Amino acid sequence: MAIHRCCVPFVLVSLFVHFVCAEIQLTKIRNDDRPIIPFDEFGFTHTGHLELNVTNIQLSNPNPDLDMSKVGFILCTRDDWMQVLLQLEDGYIDCALNSDFIKLVLEFKSLNGESSFNTVFQETNADQYTLVFANCLNQVKVSMNVRSAMYNLDGKENRRDYLSAGETILPKVYFLLALVYFILAGIWVYVLYIKRLTVFRIHFFMLAVVILKAVNLLCEAEDKSHIKRTGSAHGWDVLFYIFSFLKGVMFFMLIVLIGTGWSFLKPYLQDKEKKVLMIVIPLQVIANVAQVVIDETGPFGHDWMVWKQVFLLVDVVCCCAVLFPIVWSIKNLREAAKTDGKAAVNLMKLTLFRQYYIVVICYIYFTRVVVYALETITSYRYLWTSVVAGELATLAFYVFTGYKFRPEPHNPYFVLDDEEEEAAADQLKLEDEFEL
Repeated sequence: MAIHRCCVPFVLVSLFVHFVCAEIQLTKIRNDDRPIIPFDEFGFTHTGHLELNVTNIQLSNPNPDLDMSKVGFILCTRDDWMQVLLQLEDGYIDCALNSDFIKLVLEFKSLNGESSFNTVFQETNADQYTLVFANCLNQVKVSMNVRSAMYNLDGKENRRDYLSAGETILPKVYFLLALVYFILAGIWVYVLYIKRLTVFRIHFFMLAVVILKAVNLLCEAEDKSHIKRTGSAHGWDVLFYIFSFLKGVMFFMLIVLIGTGWSFLKPYLQDKEKKVLMIVIPLQVIANVAQVVIDETGPFGHDWMVWKQVFLLVDVVCCCAVLFPIVWSIKNLREAAKTDGKAAVNLMKLTLFRQYYIVVICYIYFTRVVVYALETITSYRYLWTSVVAGELATLAFYVFTGYKFRPEPHNPYFVLDDEEEEAAADQLKLEDEFEL
């Protein structure tokens, strides 16, 4: 019964989280007594193959009387794994390897004393499977080096495709999206040129964010393309992580700066707004470190679930933090509309801020909740649709932000007359004198 209780975390994770899938994985297991160790998840077509190479197998108890049929590798779908749990719960079986719902890749009893093995397992039933190591021996720790490669044979030439069945189209998707963002960057450069008399510093910042997004998508397209052909990213993953970090930091900074009205409504940031930036930037560093650990270690790591939770928590905190400056701006504009005699101008600004606040909320909700739910309920063959949905939502948000805050003299967001500039300058001087 202890075995099936230890399996529950794996089941919960497999139901709600997609593992690191595809490509060739090299894993080192050291003195591990977990009854279940999940490895890669992969969507097979009818031409699916699993190449498994395990070396330096060592057991903490080398007793020859051990029942080695209770140790081995299996393939299992999520639905079938629930059936395995029910069998364990009812006492119908005492080990997952004995279930008729799993596909046995190899039992250790067939090693005949050898410390390594190579096997190729062909899967002709199209579905999404997880490679799992099961150890039903009590208090026996296992050490080994595992090399796993899962792929589908594609085309008449039987070329290997190391991307899961639902992700094989992603290189083209990312490349097309990168092309769209480069076109948007070109359009934005043209807008800045023809409207150069009303351009603010924030507009160049917006251009930098769009370019970083385009480069990030291009690196991801190359990363997936190399994995698709060879099973390895060949260093493209490093560039992807770098540009993901830069894009993430600058994207959240852009929302904060627009929300505070920096360079539009005032040429400086207040202390509380600076604190938001000081919170968002370190959190983005933590989020990106967590993402790298998640991608590189996979679910077989002891702390993988912890890093997954850290990433989700930090992402939520960042999303909440960027909303505060917009709320502060709305509050200030509402008060200003009642007191400074410029109610019409401030009400226009207030309306625009409210619109932007609603759009930011919708963007965060869609990309963090709806896309995640779509990924969970969508068939493994169509996992690319959740990626497309998230990227299209991001594209729509970029276009909305650029359109609403474009360099336009009659844009209510840019109404900043001489009196307001002098007031802002005087306020800045007073704050500097107070700090001195």
